[in-house]
Amino acid sequence: MSHLDTPTESPDAVPRSLLRIQEVAAALGLTARTIRYYEELGLLTPAARSSGDYRLYDDDDVERLRFIKGLRDEAGFSLTEISQMLEDEAARARNRDRFRATSDAAERRAIIDDALARVDRQVASLRAKADRLAAMIDDAEGRRGHLLGHLAELDAGREPTPHEHPRRSGAPAAPRTRSPR
Repeated sequence: MSHLDTPTESPDAVPRSLLRIQEVAAALGLTARTIRYYEELGLLTPAARSSGDYRLYDDDDVERLRFIKGLRDEAGFSLTEISQMLEDEAARARNRDRFRATSDAAERRAIIDDALARVDRQVASLRAKADRLAAMIDDAEGRRGHLLGHLAELDAGREPTPHEHPRRSGAPAAPRTRSPR
């Protein structure tokens, strides 16, 4: 991986290792277009631009992208949910700094109230996602039990009896597939 060490925006800045978008994309298994899209959505801002106007990313940017990718791919969060989480994290850092900078009890209370409201919203969102996942797991386990019942009927020498099982309320329906014509 080649590194570019000269951001153009601050000539007095200490040089640091910066990567071009293609290098970051290759390292994380993303496309350059995806990274640009995340930038358009406000999920990421490149650390600098080169003299040729190339986007340049530092280690913090790469970690942020890794975090976004993990939330999207491994945890199944939407980009809207990820955006809200990143905003809440930025607000948490701002609140921490504001809290440390003041000794005024009323201002500290307002900061804590804001932080609590954000945490409560996160907890509610995560609980709703967990409930949806639990319903999906229950639905899959029900289908598994149904299939095991068919196997038991076959093992007993009987023809499996086809019958519909009602779906759990709240559980999404399994995708339907078409039979070939």
